[in-house]
Formats: sequence, C-alpha cells, structure tokens
Amino acid sequence: MNILFVHNNFPAQYKHLVEALAKEPDCKIAAIGARTAQPMPGVDLHRYDLEKQDVVLTHPFARRFDLECRRAEQVLYTASFLAGTGFRPDIIVVHSGWGENLPLRAIFPKARIISYCEFYYRPHGQDVNFDPEFPELSADGLVALAAKNANGLLALIDCDHGLTPTVWQQSTYPKELQSKISIVHEGVDVDLVRADSNAELKLPLGRVLRAGDEIVTFVSRNLEPLRGYHIFMRAIPRILRERPNAHVVIVGGDQVSYGALPPPGTTWKALYFNEIAGQIDRRRIHFLGHTSYQTYLKVLQISTAHVYLTYPFVLSWSLVEAMSAECNIVASDTAPVRELLDNDSASIVSFFDHAALAAQVVEILRDPKPFRARAQQARAKVVAAYDAKRICVPKLRAFLTASQA
Repeated sequence: MNILFVHNNFPAQYKHLVEALAKEPDCKIAAIGARTAQPMPGVDLHRYDLEKQDVVLTHPFARRFDLECRRAEQVLYTASFLAGTGFRPDIIVVHSGWGENLPLRAIFPKARIISYCEFYYRPHGQDVNFDPEFPELSADGLVALAAKNANGLLALIDCDHGLTPTVWQQSTYPKELQSKISIVHEGVDVDLVRADSNAELKLPLGRVLRAGDEIVTFVSRNLEPLRGYHIFMRAIPRILRERPNAHVVIVGGDQVSYGALPPPGTTWKALYFNEIAGQIDRRRIHFLGHTSYQTYLKVLQISTAHVYLTYPFVLSWSLVEAMSAECNIVASDTAPVRELLDNDSASIVSFFDHAALAAQVVEILRDPKPFRARAQQARAKVVAAYDAKRICVPKLRAFLTASQA
C-alpha cells in the first residue's frame, strides 16, 4: 500500500500513525510539507517553499482563500514532481486547513483521499463572539468568517472520507456533511507521558523546580485569549499571595495561533503580564517560551496544579497529555473540555471566573492529596480511549484499510 501524507508541518497529527506504518513492510510512505516539515524514518519527505505573500490587493473576504490557493500551487508543483518519480498513492491523508488539498485529485485521480477535518467556523456557539471582553464581529467580519470555510468545504466535498479527533469537532460541521466524517483521535504515548515523582526542571537562570514543590503550570502553543491566557494571568496574584512558596511555569510563545491580533506594538503575553506585574513577585513566574518536547513533559511532571482554559475551539493535545501525566487539572467549563473531563477527573470552573480559578488552584496547592484520585481517573480515561499505540493507531489503521474498500 502506498500512502501520501500532506501537512505543511508534517508529521503533526500523523506522527504516531506514520511511525506504525513505517514498520509495515508492505507500506511505502511519502509526505509533502512546507519547510517546517520534519523527516521521519521510512518516509520519503518532499518539502515546498512558500514565501511571505502580500494579499493587500485581494478582496478582504477572499484573502484567506487567496493564500490557500498560493500554497496549493506549491503543493501542485511538489506533487507533480512526486508523481514523476513513479509514486502513485493508494491513499492520501491531507489536512484541509491550508489549501494543500486543492491540487491532489488532479495529480492523483485514482487515490482515495482522506481529509483531516479540524474545525468549521460559525458565528455563534463556538469561539467567535464567545468572550464579551472583545468586540463582536461586524457584518463584514461575519462574511469573512463564513468565507474562511470555503476550502474546508471543498476538501470535504471532494474527499472520499473525512476524519476528526473529537465528537465536538465533528459537531461544528454542517449536519448534512457530518456523516462523512469519522471520529478517531490520534492519541498520545501513554508509556512516555506519565507521572514521575522524581521529575526535575532546571529553569533558564539555574533554579531547579521538582515534583512535590508547589508548581502551577499553564501550556499553550501561543499565549492568547482564545486559550484563556488573560483569565489565567488574572488568577495569579491571588495564587501567589495565598501560597507564598508557589511558582508559576508558563509554556508558550508570544505570537497568535488563533483569534484576534493584539493591539499594535504589543503582544497578548506582554499586555496581560503588565496588567498584573505590580501585584506579584516576578521572581516566582517563569515564562519558558517554546520548549523542547522533553522540557514540556518535565513541566507536566512537576506540576501540582495544571490550568487548561479554552474557548469552544479545537481541543489541545496538551490537555490529553496533562491527563496522561496525572496532572491535577483545573479546566474551563467549555464544550470541547467537557468531552474529556468532568468533576470526577478534574476541577471544572467557568472560563471567565478567574476568582474561582484561583481559589481552586490554591486549594490544590494547599493539599494535593485529596485530588490524586481525580488525576488517576483522568489518566485512566486516556489509557482507555486515547492510548496511541494500543487504541488510536489500530483504529486509524483499520480506518485506512476500510477506506480502500
């Protein structure tokens, strides 16, 4: 079986599946990605270049699709080269978020195409207009939002099967198309991501934090409101005031992955840190930026209380990994979180209530022992349903086999 994976940041969601397929002697694997794509053993990786594009002359409603078409053009060239080598995929797995799907049917008309369907944008009930702290979208903003779905819809209509990791993410799509989308999470490595009572984390300035210390952790690809960074920051003064030995460790960059841009000349990270800077001992809050995966795991393993907040949006891998690491999780009461967590496996608080968030974190820091059963229950859920090696990869492999029928 010949399989082609297409993702600008390969392997991304496909990592565990690709690792398993690469060990199968009858599988030949190729991948197409941008310059950020990472090689993997057993994979013939082809990268494309996409220079920064200026779409200022494109109509605002069409700018995203314009960028997706420019990326699709580069994928077209790369896929054409791959076809010229004689490679003919039986199955193509492609993320539908960036336009990379657009040329694949033309180059490989006989392949079965599986579209990774991550999210469908809507004006109500999801991330848009969720947070009253920010202005609601105007009429033209709502039109632009609807237009963001154009390529995702093209991908779903054109593909043979859709794939998404959670029930809630499937539910964001139009009802008449949901039956085409199967739900299989990519899973986490539960053997690697687990509790470690001897874990230590050396901070950039030399201080060492250890499992058993009072450590509050927060992880996001980038520190922004959509992931509740502003709410978390407002909880910190009370946490540090009531727990004088506590430290806060924050992982994430200062760019924007999702949602609105910050005011010109600043970042969301700086904006909300400056809001509380005069109320805290700055020596007890540690921004690690983007870290290696090994460092990130140490952050989870030394955590006493791990905070995960999100708008109703795509669920972060980090939540599933925090569950696998048996973190004492304090999470937002939002739909994607409720699919995985309840009051038996985490402390659930209103997304907007930073006072309740702080109070719950303080309670855990004061005596984490009563919360151990919940943390163990969270890991048990992951082991039962999100174990990559034993649960998710076999399901995905079976899905690929079924898609050939």
